[in-house]
Amino acid sequence: MAEIVFMTAEGKKNLEERLEFLKVHGRADMAEKIRVAREFGDLSENAEYDIAKDEQAKMEAEIIEIEAKLANVQIIDEKTRGDRVDIGCKVRIADDKGREDEYTIVGTHESNPMENRISNESPIGKAMLGKRKGDEVLVKTARGEARYKIVKIN
Repeated sequence: MAEIVFMTAEGKKNLEERLEFLKVHGRADMAEKIRVAREFGDLSENAEYDIAKDEQAKMEAEIIEIEAKLANVQIIDEKTRGDRVDIGCKVRIADDKGREDEYTIVGTHESNPMENRISNESPIGKAMLGKRKGDEVLVKTARGEARYKIVKIN
């Protein structure tokens, strides 16, 4: 059975747009690169042709990967989920020194720590799933264990 890909509606839309771009423009551009590279002569010693074919293979692999994700996507609801942390929630946590951070729990394919969007499979995300406001979670990190308190769930 295929793995479910958790994704926001926006993330799915972005992936669909990327797929459309690759299929329409990417393939056309790649065909042109290969056509030009063939004009350089003997294909057995044509580095430009080899590079273009490698790029084409990478692009086709990306298309296959996107199609597989979209075939198994489950849209997550980013609205309030209630009193428990779930995928799609925004969660405010405080460490033992009182510093607070807010994270949005998303699927692995949309995580972006720079935007405080963390995966449900990350150590912090996994530790918070199913917890309630006021609960404490212990997270094993590269620096050791860290304790956080869930301050707010949106």
